[in-house]
Amino acid sequence: MITHIHSTTIIVADKQVALDFYVDTLGWEKRHDDPVGEGYRFITVAPPGSATELVLGTADEYPEDAAPSVNKINMHATDIDGTYATLAERGVNIKPVEMMPWGQKATWMTDPFGNTFFLIEE
Repeated sequence: MITHIHSTTIIVADKQVALDFYVDTLGWEKRHDDPVGEGYRFITVAPPGSATELVLGTADEYPEDAAPSVNKINMHATDIDGTYATLAERGVNIKPVEMMPWGQKATWMTDPFGNTFFLIEE
């Protein structure tokens, strides 16, 4: 049986810039950074302790997925107000926290390449 989602791919223009953003700015872990063929790197990142990883791919590696802003990924946070404050202080493009119609606090952020993330409080 399927136990969990391993990864999803997002399209980035520069893998090193993306890696720096996710690891240095968001505080995520680098899980894989492996050479794959000539000049390519297979890179994954994830929040600490997460089972699911993001694959950082370029348009030439995944041309079928290269349309801008096609990636909409949902994430949870235990303290969304604190997370918002930290990420805004670090210069992340993040909207102010809002109360959703169903009663949870949430916000949206984008990475340097326009990938959109919906962040909701658990």
